[in-house]
Amino acid sequence: MQHDAALRESVAAALRQFPVQAQPDGLHGRAAVALVISQAGFGAAWGGLPRHAQWSTEAAMILTRRATHLRRHANQWALPGGRIDASETPEQAALRELREEVALELPPDAVLGRLDDYATRSGFAITPVVLWAMDARTMVANPDEVASIHRIALEEFLRPDAPMLEHGLHAQPVLRMPVGDNWIAAPTAAFLYQFREVCLCGRLTRVAHFEQPEFAWR
Repeated sequence: MQHDAALRESVAAALRQFPVQAQPDGLHGRAAVALVISQAGFGAAWGGLPRHAQWSTEAAMILTRRATHLRRHANQWALPGGRIDASETPEQAALRELREEVALELPPDAVLGRLDDYATRSGFAITPVVLWAMDARTMVANPDEVASIHRIALEEFLRPDAPMLEHGLHAQPVLRMPVGDNWIAAPTAAFLYQFREVCLCGRLTRVAHFEQPEFAWR
């Protein structure tokens, strides 16, 4: 799947037609995350995914590993994001968090649209904002928040074994998304799964009901 104008228009068109479902404010307020479509570059360096000898223009999603010293969700896989300030829209917050976490500066017209809000067990209502970036070669991890930056090819989210649903003690199944020989948990997995369904597969799929694993509740 190439990172090109056709993909950008396809994703934007899907989001224009998508009826977003909002959630009320959580106990700790609202947050936004950025689902950034960029180029795969030299590939991901984790989970057994191959490195590319040359820069790849294959489409990819930017993810991070959170710093180990953080009080909440330390060392977990995440999308760039954070709390929405009182004067901000979710789109403005997502663009700001990108600058602060990975030094990626994108203009307002990089915003393609939103997906559904997700209410987390830790008390936030999170709005996912989908953005378009070019090669994003100059990203730098902010050590205060981010341990590492990763580019995951969009094709990886189309694997036949995705999503992973664990039926157990909870009323709703726990959602995970497999990537390489690893996996990513909800809420990040919920955003990735809905992105796949809505933007890549053209299916109206809701994810707010999926549960998070208990280690992500804090």
